[in-house]
Formats: sequence, C-alpha cells, structure tokens
Amino acid sequence: MIDPKADSQTDHTAGPKADSEAAAPVRVLLVDDHPLLRHGLRALLEQVGGAQVVGEAGDGDEAVALALSLRPDVVVMDLVMPGTSGIEATRRLIDRDPALGVLVLTMSEDDASVFAALRAGARGYVLKGTGGAEFIAAVRAVARGEAVYGPAVARRIRRFLAPSPDVTPFPELTAREREILDLLASGRSNAEIARALFLSQKTVKNHLTSVFAKLQVADRAQAVVRARRAGLGE
Repeated sequence: MIDPKADSQTDHTAGPKADSEAAAPVRVLLVDDHPLLRHGLRALLEQVGGAQVVGEAGDGDEAVALALSLRPDVVVMDLVMPGTSGIEATRRLIDRDPALGVLVLTMSEDDASVFAALRAGARGYVLKGTGGAEFIAAVRAVARGEAVYGPAVARRIRRFLAPSPDVTPFPELTAREREILDLLASGRSNAEIARALFLSQKTVKNHLTSVFAKLQVADRAQAVVRARRAGLGE
C-alpha cells in the first residue's frame, strides 16, 4: 500500500518547480471502491503533493459521471470494482475525452490487466505498493501529458513490443498453452487438438481461453494471426 510518510519530505526541497505546481495544483479524481484507501490518497495528494482532489468515486459508472462533470486533470483509477470495471470506465472516458489523463493504480500487474488498461487509453499504470513520492510524481507526469509506468510494467511492455527472435515466442504462455496454440495455428480444431495431445475438449477449451487472455486477442482468428507471425503453426 502507498505510504504517505515514506517520502513526505521529498517535495519540501523541490524548489521553483514545486512553487509553480502549488500555484496551479493538479486537479485529481480518485476512483476506488475502498473509502479508507481514497482517504489516504487524498491526504497524500493534498498534504504532501500539493494537488487538489476534486471528487471521489467508488465504482466505474460514478467515475465516468464525475469525470465528465468535474473535468479533472488526472483520474486515478482502480481496475477491480463492483459493477463497471476500471477498464470499461477508462474506455468510456477516453472515448469522450481523449486528452484526459487516466492513471491506473491497482494491485494487478499481470499482462492481461496491463495491456487491457493500455488499450483502453490509460496514460499511466502504477501498483498500490508504490512509494508516496513516486505516486505523486506519476500523477504530475500524467497531468503534463506524459506516459508513466512502473519498472515491472515497463519490462512487460518492452517484451511485448520488441520480442527477441532468439527468445521462445510468447514467454507468458505455459509450455502446454504454447503447444496448443501451435496446433491451433496449424489449422487444427479443438477436437483434433484434444486427440493429438490426449486431452479432453474441455481442457483444450480452458487452455485456449487462457491463451486468448494472455495474448489479449478476442477470438481464434486473432490468435492464429499472432501465432503465425511468431513462427508457430508452420
């Protein structure tokens, strides 16, 4: 969890830049279904970061309504909430206002969550274990129009965008999932894959569901395209 005390002295020595930001505080909307966490983030942002929290929302629908009415500089968005998720809320907001800065703050660092958030239009992605100063810096960077990602997330993005030809394709997949994807890319049906690997069709289907989620594809056709581009199915 973000610790407001961990870096509380950082901004007192920031100099002219801190004075400038204090004169024009970043306007923030907090979105999380845990009121206690929102309270802590508000205290951190306002008392340490010099920001102005203009509103709070506990679910995705409320977040969309408040963001469109309050027009904050940054929306700090959780991903997992009751009802409308943070991913869907981000997508709706960016569709309405592409210039809006959405900073995801979540416990989830799996590939599926990261890339779903990026595709939805989030400009930043940090984890809830992030230090206070790092979180404040991320909020300010997103407000300036910059993209911000923690080290672990940045590594995932680099691996996804620039895979090495010497590395096994799709390292996020298990050996069995890669084997099934290879057969799928060669044109096999679920039944044929099941017979070839001595598995039940239900097991094959479950593996494919996991593959689609990890590769961030919507269906078999998209999975086949990704797989063949990586050299599978030949």
